[in-house]
Amino acid sequence: MLELLEREDALETVRRTFPVASSAYAMPAGRTGLVIIDEVQGFAGVGCGPLAPPAPNEQVTRMIAETDRLARRFVQAQWPICASLDSHDPAKPEPPYPPHCLAGTGHDELVPELKWLESEPVATLIAKDCINFMVGATEVDATGTAGRNRLLDWINGNRLESVVTVGICTDICVMDFVLTLLSARNHGMAPTLKDIVVYEPGCATYDLPLEVARSLGLPDTAAHPQGPAHHMGLYMMASRGAILSDDLR
Repeated sequence: MLELLEREDALETVRRTFPVASSAYAMPAGRTGLVIIDEVQGFAGVGCGPLAPPAPNEQVTRMIAETDRLARRFVQAQWPICASLDSHDPAKPEPPYPPHCLAGTGHDELVPELKWLESEPVATLIAKDCINFMVGATEVDATGTAGRNRLLDWINGNRLESVVTVGICTDICVMDFVLTLLSARNHGMAPTLKDIVVYEPGCATYDLPLEVARSLGLPDTAAHPQGPAHHMGLYMMASRGAILSDDLR
């Protein structure tokens, strides 16, 4: 009980020190795309690997439900959806994380609640082998030369003015994607893109309290309390120019 109170106090301190505010956002009709980051079994399926929740988690459950609801709205309106699927070659580790979402294990597939997207014509699924979706969506040929970027092709091909982002983890893969897309937009790589929106109810991160990290023999730097980490991810994205929303209209 004491540990829970201490964690709640820490979250309130973070919220007070690094304030964020969500607002309603009016999505441009026909010019808005939905990006779903890594809502795969290896990150969101209970017990599906070392980086998945070991037990049902309220924040992750909410994320999946909100993503499903939002994706169905987009499909009904025939607006484009793009989903990243974290998928790794076992021979190519991604330090500091243990092997996860390995190709062929099923852990690199969408959670059951979102599997229906695989057969939707408006949905584009792109496998990635690194944290950053913008980097992972870049095709590399046999010589190691980088070529076209499938994510930018999707944005520019649909002439999107707005991208709404959901997924996991708020402060890792979601944040890396949003910050990189902000820079790409400012650099002129997506000429029609104006708004990069983070839909907070559709985002989640993992929970690894300090005491649990220590009990597992991990260094203190592995600690990752869910509440503060989620909030700090939102703060960093908003401070760089992303729009935080809890009401999409």
